[in-house]
Parts: sequence; structure tokens; C-alpha cells
Amino acid sequence: MGKHVVVIGGGVAGLEVAGQLSKIGFEVSLIEKDSRTGGHLNKWYRLFPDRRRSSEVKEYLNGITANNGINLMTDTSIEKFNRHKDHFIIITSGGRELIADAVIVATGFDLFKSARKEEYGYGIYDNVITSADLEEMFRRGEISLTNNTIPEKIGIIHCVGSRDEKVGNFYCSKLCCVTAVKQAIEIREFLPESKVFCFYMDMRMGGALYEELYREAQEKWGVSFIRGKVSEASETIDNKLLIKVEDTLAGRPLKMKLDLLVLMAGMEMSEGGKKIAGIGGLRTGENRFFAATDNHYGSNKSNIAGVFYAGTCTAPMNITETISHARAAVVEVIDYLKDNN
Repeated sequence: MGKHVVVIGGGVAGLEVAGQLSKIGFEVSLIEKDSRTGGHLNKWYRLFPDRRRSSEVKEYLNGITANNGINLMTDTSIEKFNRHKDHFIIITSGGRELIADAVIVATGFDLFKSARKEEYGYGIYDNVITSADLEEMFRRGEISLTNNTIPEKIGIIHCVGSRDEKVGNFYCSKLCCVTAVKQAIEIREFLPESKVFCFYMDMRMGGALYEELYREAQEKWGVSFIRGKVSEASETIDNKLLIKVEDTLAGRPLKMKLDLLVLMAGMEMSEGGKKIAGIGGLRTGENRFFAATDNHYGSNKSNIAGVFYAGTCTAPMNITETISHARAAVVEVIDYLKDNN
């Protein structure tokens, strides 16, 4: 078609839009700051709600981007980005200049840095880990403590860095609850003799088969769900983790010793996205993700004509929603370039 589209970000959304645009016939340049594409998908073991292997989705994404003539630039960031008349001039970290007819921003998200919640002891106590750390253990095929022993009692804290006025994140990250349920089941699969406790404010299982997975965790795997906010964690003399929590359903405070504590880190606007917003003049919303022009019928559109959004750079989404949002971005680009031909 003689039109060049630059896609910024090579995660799930970026790969989907690049593959679909290239298949249609556009010239596509895909810019990824890391050494490989795939984003957070590379770090995940299995996916909710059906717990399929993440590698299956990665194979699909690799398939739609293979042999389509996409100009892939890894280990590359954007240094300058501005509109000039009817096109965009993009300067990369390698000093390369790209001229684009349209741009799709797919910079994804970063996990909340759990060390900011000092009361939970991440980075202070050895056996306090994040949900991402636990996925790495699943991928290695073992769950163990720092002394290489097997944990018997594991606690999972929901909403770490989400719905939290103290850290300035008022929004729900949407996927922490179902991730906790999935991981609780996987812990019991790896360690059948273990006891797993989930501490939550309220369960938000708003997705297909999420509620069923929640019931399975309780009825089949014996996971205990305790409605209450964990106030702090400390380490005992025998290297156990002591947590204090109020059970709001029972109306009483609890103290519990655990071997391992897992923090369900929420989602935040990525550092790469913040940089693009600054240099490109793109608006962000109250939640600091990119702000679309309309939440109902313009979720892919930015405040700059010719710049579109795809995926979790706009809000927390699961992989299914991310791929759908990316496909919608492709349609928006086609309509824009058709009208500006």
C-alpha cells in the first residue's frame, strides 16, 4: 500500500498489530527496547483461566510476525518523536530516522515495584516474593525457600500497589485476583501437602471462567480465602514470616506464621510509555496510563491524529482483551490512512 506504520513496543499488542498490518500489506517497523519480543509473556508459566502454557500464545504471535517483512529493531528506544505535516519523524536510540504515516503505541505496562510497600518486607526479608518471582519458580519447576527447603504454609496478598491511596494508585489492576487464584492452584499442584492462604479486600473475578476457577481453588484444591487487609509482615527468630491481618468477615485480628509470602503486584504505566508521552505530547489520564479520546468508541485514539494505542498502555487488560484491542487499532489505522490517502 506504500504506507509505513511504526509500532512502538514488541509485547503482545505490538506483535499482534505488526503482524496484522504487515499481512495486509503495510510497511511495518517494530521497535522494542528489550533484546527480544514478547514482553511479560516471556516470564509467565501458565495463563488463566484455562492454565494453558504461555508458550502457545507466543508461538501464535511469532507465527503472525514471521516472514512478513517486518523491520524489527530490538534493543532500541525512541529518543525523538514528533508530527511534521502529514507524517511523523521518529529518531531511535541508534540515531536512525524513521518517517511514518501512522504510529501505534504499544508500550505495555510495568509491574508495581513491591519494595515501595515496606510493610510487606519485599527486598528486606528473604522469603517475601512477588507474583512475577513465583512465575519464575514455576518455570524452573520448583518452589523453594532461600535455604532450599520446601515451604509448607504460603500466603498470597492481593492488591499490592493497586486500590492504594498511599502509593497514589486508586484504580484496580483487574487481574491480580485471578492471578492469585491461578497461582494458588499451581502451588498446590507443585506442593500437594502445602497450605495456601489468600488475603483479599474483595474478589473481583470479572472474566469468562474466572468465577469457576475461584470455586475450583476452594473446592478441589483447598485454598483458604481470608477477607482482610494485611497490615505488616515481620521475620521471626526461626526465619518464619509473621503477618498481622484483620479478618473482616470474622471481625477479629489474626496473626499467622508463614514460610513464604507472595505479593500480587499491580500494573502501572510503563517507564517506556511515560517517556513516549513526554516526548510525543501524548495525554495521560488520572491513572497515568495513556488517555484515549473516548472510553466507549475511541479507546485506540490518542489526542494526536495518526497516533493510536494498543493494549495495556491504556489500562490493565488480560491477554484476550489485549489482542482484541490491538486488532481494533489496526482497523483505526486503516481508516485513518484511507481517509488521508
